[in-house]
Amino acid sequence: MISVLIASTPVRGHVTPLLAVAEALVAAGDRVRFLTGARYRDDVLATGAEFLPLPPEADYDDRDMDAAFPGRRGLTGPAGIRYDMIEIFLKPVPAQLRALRAAIGAEPTDAVLAESMFGAAAVLSGVPRAERPLVVNLGIVPLAMKHPDVAPFGLGITPLRGPIGRLRNAVLTATAERGVFAPVQRYADQLARTETGRGLDRFFLDWPAGADLLVQFTVPEFEYVRRGLPDTVHFVGPVSRARASSSELPSWWPELTAGRPVVHVTQGTVANSEWTLVEPTVRALAGEDVLVVVSTGGRPVDELPRDLPSNVRAASFLPYERLLPLTHVMVTNGGYGGVHYALEHDVPVVVAGRTEDKAEVSARVAWSGAGIDLRTDRPAPSKIARAVRTALEDASYRARAAEIGAAIRRSPGPSAVHEIVTRALAPARAGGPSPN
Repeated sequence: MISVLIASTPVRGHVTPLLAVAEALVAAGDRVRFLTGARYRDDVLATGAEFLPLPPEADYDDRDMDAAFPGRRGLTGPAGIRYDMIEIFLKPVPAQLRALRAAIGAEPTDAVLAESMFGAAAVLSGVPRAERPLVVNLGIVPLAMKHPDVAPFGLGITPLRGPIGRLRNAVLTATAERGVFAPVQRYADQLARTETGRGLDRFFLDWPAGADLLVQFTVPEFEYVRRGLPDTVHFVGPVSRARASSSELPSWWPELTAGRPVVHVTQGTVANSEWTLVEPTVRALAGEDVLVVVSTGGRPVDELPRDLPSNVRAASFLPYERLLPLTHVMVTNGGYGGVHYALEHDVPVVVAGRTEDKAEVSARVAWSGAGIDLRTDRPAPSKIARAVRTALEDASYRARAAEIGAAIRRSPGPSAVHEIVTRALAPARAGGPSPN
């Protein structure tokens, strides 16, 4: 048994994947505590883990970020990015660290497992290993590790081979770190000095590269090739897998096997306050010989636009383990989990997402050959229709999705975390040096 402390910012898209990790560790017999926002208490307790609340200074309601952080209203581009990095992810760090230190001091803690935007983990990883638990980054977004073979994370730029590509990457990286993010880096470095007496030894967004372990929740087939990755990086497959559901099926379910290609469209369970992808998709495919299946991600179906085309069927939630084997193409805004669900079932994707990490997910869809990146989060119906037709008619997309799907089905997922962490802890428990 090991004792682990999981830490997440109080944001639904960050917390939910870590719940699956907590559940797997509890199932392995580990002592698991979970530090996050108060509104996720019941979700954490349902995994069997102990819930630890973030201090009020580090907690907020992610359902309305503009209300929680009114200063971000109207900010776009680099100014908006800088605001979010400092106000949402860095200013809570002192309170986060206080909670981490209290939890670590309360009982023996072998490892701290944190998602990439939990800023206190970035600061903690810079403390000498002898003075802290093992620090593990849980990669619930595409791998953000800086490397000469890839462009800076967040731009959604696919790799370019050879010296020209590496030169491009170097220029873009320097521009990002010394330009766009320079004020944020200075803030993060000063914060680290204040809290630990040590400045950051790397770019703050690249802190996962300095973690003792990096557990990436995808398969290598869906991640850019980086030469010479350190052996601290472990690909374990997606955190979420389609599970058997007892949900009642809608009355129109038999139509899925009536012969028409099935196109599933979803905006996930978070970014669905407006139908910026669902509405243009159903309009785009109104004249096509396909059955369009909409999942509202929990919102009532009657909140969908009125007068939906006759080939559209909708439900609040749908059982993916039953829907996706019948789906020919999935149209999505690029959530990491949703895209992996589709690929797990060999379904090619048409993706339209540019916010949060979605530009990076979308770029990997195009790079891997498993689908089409529309390179916008507000696509025109004509563009959607053309992409869906291409994905349906060109067998290479489904073939590539199937290759990635086979790799996903072979991968262990969250159940691998226990063994990876236990193995890393073994030398120290035996009295030898801890691995890097």
